[in-house]
Amino acid sequence: MATDRWVVWFCDQEANPGHQNVLSKYENQITIFTDYLEEFPDTDELVWILGKQHLLKTEKSKLLSDISARLWFTYRRKFSPIGGTGPSSDAGWGCMLRCGQMMLAQALICRHLGRDWNWEKQKEQPKEYQRILQCFLDRKDCCYSIHQMAQMGVGEGKSIGEWFGPNTVAQVLKKLALFDEWNSLAVYVSMDNTVVIEDIKKMCCILPLSADTAGESPPSSLNASNRSKSTSAGWPAWKPLLLIVPLRLGINQINPVYVDAFKECFKMPQSLGALGGKPNNAYYFIGFLGDELIFLDPHTTQTFVDTEENGTVDDQTFHCLQSPQRMNILNLDPSVALGFFCKEEKDFDSWCSLVQKEILKENLRMFELVQKHPSHWPPFIPPAKPEVTTTGAEFIDSTEQLEEFDLEEDFEILSV
Repeated sequence: MATDRWVVWFCDQEANPGHQNVLSKYENQITIFTDYLEEFPDTDELVWILGKQHLLKTEKSKLLSDISARLWFTYRRKFSPIGGTGPSSDAGWGCMLRCGQMMLAQALICRHLGRDWNWEKQKEQPKEYQRILQCFLDRKDCCYSIHQMAQMGVGEGKSIGEWFGPNTVAQVLKKLALFDEWNSLAVYVSMDNTVVIEDIKKMCCILPLSADTAGESPPSSLNASNRSKSTSAGWPAWKPLLLIVPLRLGINQINPVYVDAFKECFKMPQSLGALGGKPNNAYYFIGFLGDELIFLDPHTTQTFVDTEENGTVDDQTFHCLQSPQRMNILNLDPSVALGFFCKEEKDFDSWCSLVQKEILKENLRMFELVQKHPSHWPPFIPPAKPEVTTTGAEFIDSTEQLEEFDLEEDFEILSV
């Protein structure tokens, strides 16, 4: 593999004033391929990245290619002020929002391109890839931009420019997804460390309206194996699921009893990794090696990138070609959020089986998976887009419109 594929971008415009135009776009590049490989120890251990395993000793290039293919969102500067008069950079406060963007972007990659899709520098990518990338540009009219996330956070009690925790980001993504018709995701954020199968099925199984089925009821025993056959007849289809599980895995630090179960989640084919890190210092965790977590770090400030004249986005600064960073799992703050993506109902059923086998076997369970909605909880009502005068992401032009949301079901009880 050519070494010139592996570069790291950083700001150094004053070092070479004659090339400021080039540097403002690409922010200088240096080759670090050798250093990248040396960051990993010489070991026979397996590395797990978002449900895929790599043998470190013989598959380093494949591993690094897999890591660099993840969309990498970092601090940006020089974008239009949030809310018209707010900050034009998220440096210092937007790291958890960027991590949430990365987790969601991975879900969209799996949704449209598949987990095995790979990215190569300066290679033409599918049109779906460009469309996914444009969802996250730092503009108020992009559905998952820093503008939309920050302003939606106001409805969660967070001022613009205030640091978010993993649960707040999850709630924000759940609400923004309601206005995203292209990706059409169902976003479920678990409550009280409990995932309710019945509620997810209720949210994800949608009934297409058609003239010949309007007066009929779906079969009572419709499961994942026969749902695909029945969809063409107008019976329920499955809405792709983004499942986020906010957790508190200790009081001041992670309880070692949860370590094995936490690592098991990165092995699941449905894995989207985890949001977490330290207070005011968020990372997007994508895998592990031994007892070390591998993560993408958003704490690099890059210049705002917009679409070009031909409608595409130069994606060179949206992929991390630096050495992947690692931290010991016991240094992780106990407040985290796990992410999973289930494109089809059979994926969710498989995830449930894996959880029952690997997570629920522990005496002190990381979270619970139950079939029925707990009777002492408020009734589950699938979230719906509120009535607003505009469509898509443009609806959040002011915080006043956030009052359209019913915040009643947004409470979280995080067990400690």
